[in-house]
Parts: sequence; structure tokens; C-alpha cells
Amino acid sequence: MRIYESDSIRNVAILGHSGAGKSNMTEALEFTAGLTTRISNPNDNVKISSSTTLHAIEYQSLKFNFLDIPGYTDFFGELESGLAAADGAIIIVDGTTDLSVGTETSLELTDSRNIPRFIFVNKIDSEKADYEKILSQLREKYGKRIAPFHVPWGKAESFKGHINVVDMYAREYDGKECHNASVPDDMNERIQPVREMLLEAVAETSEELMDKYFNGEEFTTAEIHKGLREGVLNGNVIPVICGSTFKNIGLHTAFDMVRDYLPAPRDNKKVKSEKKEFVCQVFKTVIDSFLGRVSYAKVLSGELKPESEIYNINKRTKERVGKISTMVMDKLTDVPKAVYGDIIIFTKLSGTQTSDTLSNNEKEPSVPNISFPKAQMLVAIEPLNKADDEKISTGLQKLIEEDASFMWDRNMETGQTVLGVQGDLHTSVLMEKLKNKFGVEVKTEELKVPYRETIKGQSDVQGKYKKQSGGHGQYGDVKIKFMPSEEHFVFEETVVGGSVPKSYIPAVEKGLKESIAHGVLAGYPVTNIKAVLYDGSYHDVDSSEMSFKIAANLAFKKGMLEAKPVLLEPIMELSIIVPEEYIGDIMGDINKKRGRVSGMESHKGTKQKITAEAPMAETFKYANDLKAMTQGRGYFEMKLLRYEEVPYDLAKKIIDETNAEKEN
Repeated sequence: MRIYESDSIRNVAILGHSGAGKSNMTEALEFTAGLTTRISNPNDNVKISSSTTLHAIEYQSLKFNFLDIPGYTDFFGELESGLAAADGAIIIVDGTTDLSVGTETSLELTDSRNIPRFIFVNKIDSEKADYEKILSQLREKYGKRIAPFHVPWGKAESFKGHINVVDMYAREYDGKECHNASVPDDMNERIQPVREMLLEAVAETSEELMDKYFNGEEFTTAEIHKGLREGVLNGNVIPVICGSTFKNIGLHTAFDMVRDYLPAPRDNKKVKSEKKEFVCQVFKTVIDSFLGRVSYAKVLSGELKPESEIYNINKRTKERVGKISTMVMDKLTDVPKAVYGDIIIFTKLSGTQTSDTLSNNEKEPSVPNISFPKAQMLVAIEPLNKADDEKISTGLQKLIEEDASFMWDRNMETGQTVLGVQGDLHTSVLMEKLKNKFGVEVKTEELKVPYRETIKGQSDVQGKYKKQSGGHGQYGDVKIKFMPSEEHFVFEETVVGGSVPKSYIPAVEKGLKESIAHGVLAGYPVTNIKAVLYDGSYHDVDSSEMSFKIAANLAFKKGMLEAKPVLLEPIMELSIIVPEEYIGDIMGDINKKRGRVSGMESHKGTKQKITAEAPMAETFKYANDLKAMTQGRGYFEMKLLRYEEVPYDLAKKIIDETNAEKEN
């Protein structure tokens, strides 16, 4: 691939709800550019995308870097990394349904990141398509920012192109090429209201144009184009075009829209066109069985040639760059050099990870890290083959390099391998990757709650261990008071008169520390307890450290039972972001989960942030519940807040079930 200067590069994210036709869009764009000879029927072999893919296309003397980004919320991490590299976006909308949550999310995210975009209403060739309804719903939700450029020409099977209401001409497509034509006379009635919406959007771009609009003056074509481009670049105008990716209708226009309205790299404030130093940020990592680590990077300034040495600013290490590549039709293709604003691929970098900054100047500051979503759901997994335990750890560590939106941990209390994921689909994809990439088959298991035990009362007990079996015996005797404590574990001794020799007191403390690992109710770890050793006795010959450790353990068990032991459960704090209309459902659901709402405030003007507390046991599947209640429009974060006593009836059930499991 030849070198393209930055003004001839466009970096565009393709966004939208799953099933709207994003992957079909990239295939149709490649078909239009002559890279492939067919476009798949989107209804055949429907496959859910779980990873962002790069599609570099040379067309119209430009290089287009299209990033096809998954639409499911389970793959939000891919959305974050893809948007970190995009300068503009195309939002694909399914013209056969109502406005979807994927459309809303795409518009919200591009808004929050100031990414210029336009909307492509797809599937207009379907009997179910209703372009006017989609326009109406968009206008109702996003106001005069919505600027429709098109009116469809024909309907369903007879759909053949569109009327451009900006420049007032028709465009007819024959499946391979498009041809300009005159506007049909019988379409004026449909065109006028749509053109009026467009002119309203243009008027909103400046006070001068607003005055002309209210005075009934016509805009010149130059004023319309200037107002629209400025409005698109600053985010105040969202153009809408239409087409059919499967029939290749509207794709030539989509290329034109990207070229004329979406930003070149120099329009992106993160790209420093004036800087000479080479700086890039890795936004995506793929672990390939043949190539090893494959690093996708956005060049933010300067140039770099192959076979160069660069610095990893974050890791403070040197890296050797071999070839510099891009991705054309799913194949790595070499490029002569990396230029500012481009998206490039490195292979076999030794220690570079997603978000890392690379530069030819080690004194360059690092670019802020890409912000990835926190886990929405916890899932426990175990290998089908117990011998694969070690391979699970290796595989998960590698997968974290690819996907920073999940985490994993070996919970020492429950003994489970726990994944923090975005949802059920995310879990399935990770399990599939473990199998295909690392040869480890796993299954999910019921997640265990890391309960704790403590005491509510006080006790004063004796622990005496005496054993005689010929020769030396064993003798240890302690008297200990147990009581609640604000701290995890406190040990004190007030022994007087040497009833327990100083040399054995550390053994008593050690015995108690080992004992609190397993409580007396159901064997859960004990917390918030204080032990005071105040008396005891010893034998000159038979006493030993071991005998005093055992005596301390006996005292612990007796003391716990006499001091009103109770079961504790982890309480989580949830920060839930939802549209206002779902507040009642959310609050009612929190109450059903033994939780309580502790606060509520406006979030970014359009949503509400609810702060709530709920037991961990009730939150394992909350991601699914929230999606169901809000049609996917809500999301949340949670963190451990504290431990609280479990209600008596529930505690009895948990204790009985746990002890029954141990017996089995």
C-alpha cells in the first residue's frame, strides 16, 4: 500500500445496534472499492461480532480506515478502544424497526467524545422499512441537530436510490455504480418537509444563518455546505442518509459523506500535526497463535519507518519495530511508513500493551490511558480437566492483554476462579477463546459468596489440652476472653505471675490466628474479634509450643460458640445510571433484593444516577436484570462497601446448606 498523507486519511468507526448491518456495511464498502466481488446476505449465517476489526480501503485517492465495532453492550471494551482511534463515525440504523438502544448508545458516546458522525439508515429495500418514522423518532429525541440529506427513491423491492435534498438531485444505483438524475416531479410532496428539516439544522449552525432563516431568505448552496460541514465537525449537526448495504445502494454516497464531512486527522485535537516526534498509542491488542502479540496503534504525531527502535513510555523500555502494516480484507499488508493520523499495526512487540504510548523520544509524556468499563457481573469457572488449572491462569492472563474490559481473580476464601465480565455473552466468548486459543475447556459453576463469621457477645473460656502416651506428654492450658472488635483481629495478653510462660504466648497468638480461618457456624473466616489471654497453666516437662497452639484452638471454638456467633455477608455499593423513566422499576427491584437506595442525582443531564446498597448474593446477575428492566439502556458499577449480619432465617439456611455440602 502506498503512502497517504494525513489529509488523505479518514479514520471512521462503524457503530450501531447489533443486527443493524455494520459488518455488512464494511463488506459493501469493500465491494464498492473493488476489493471483493460479492456482498453477503445479512440474513445468512448471522454471526455476532465480539471484536473490533480494521478495514483499510483505498478509494477516491484516499485511504479509509474503517473500524467495525461490535454492537452488543457485552463488548463495551471494544467500543472504548475503537473510539480511541476514530476521528469520525457512521452510525448504522436498522430502518425496519423502532429506534434501538444501540443507536442511542452510539449517539451518546460520540457526543461525550466530540466525535463527528452521520447516520446511515439501512435496509430501506425491506417491506418493513419506514424511513420517515426513523426520521421522526430521531428528531423527537435529538431535535434540530438531525439533518436528513436524503429521501428514499422507491420503496421495498423498487428502492433504487435517493433524492439528495441538499443539492436537489437524484441518485440511482444499479448494484455496482450510481448515476445522477433529475428529481422526479411526483416526489416534491415527500421532499419538502425533509428539506425543511435540513434547512432548520443549517440555520442552527450560526446566528447569521438563523437570522436569514427567520427572515424567509433562501440559503445559497455554498452557505448550506459550509454550515453543514462546520456543524458536523463541532457535533451540532448529525446528517442522515439512507440505503441498502446488501444491494449496494448508498455506499458511494457514504464514501462521499466520509470524504466531505467527517474529519481528517488534523481536525482531531488529539492528533498533533505540528509535532516532529513520533508518538502513537496502542488501542487494541490481539494475541495471534502465529504472529504473537499484534498491536493496533493510532499515530498522534510524527512519522516512523520500518526497522526502527522506539520507546514504550509507560513501561520505560525499548521496543524494536520490524514491519509496519495495515489490514486489508483480513490480511496484513505492509505500509512504507507510519504517518501522523494513520492507524497502523505492529507485530511481535515484546512488552507493549493496550493503552501504552510509543515514541522515538523517551522524554515524551504518555497519552492518557483508554478508559475501560468495570465488570458488570461475576462468574465462577472451573476446568473440565482438573489438570488444566495452571493453563487457565496462563490463558486468562493472555486474554486480559486482548480485552481490558474483564478481570479475573483466584478467590482464596472460596477457592473459585472468578471472572468479572460485562455479561453472559462476554463470558461465552471468553470461554470459547480459552478453548480455541489455549486448549482449556471450562464450565461455569455457581458463584460462592465469601461469607464471614463474627461474634456479637462476650465469652470467658478455658482451653486445656492434655495428652499422655508414654514418655513426654502434651500439656497446654489457657484462659481467654473473647469480645467484638472494630479491627479484623486483636490479640492481647494480661498474664501475671508466669502462669503462661512468655515463651509460649506467641504460640497462643499463632494458634488463634490459624483458628480464625474457619469459624464455628459453617467454617467461614472469622473477623472483628478480640482475644485477651489472661491466665492458664503449664507443665515443666510436657508443655510445648504445639500444645499451647492446640489449647488456643480449643478455647477459640468454645469461646466463639458462647459469644453469640453470627454470619456476615458482603454488602455492595451500586452506582446505577438509567434514563429517568426507569427509576421506579429500579428502586422497586432494589427493595426486592434486600437492598436500599441511598441517593439519586442527575447524570449528564439526560439520565439519573441511583446510589444503592445490596447484598453481594443478590447482585451476581444484576447486569442481566438491569438490561431486562431498561431494554439495555442502563449500566452500573459496584464495589464492596462492608460486611453486615445476615438475617437469622436466611443465615440458618446458608449454614445448613454449607455444612451439608461439606458432609457430601
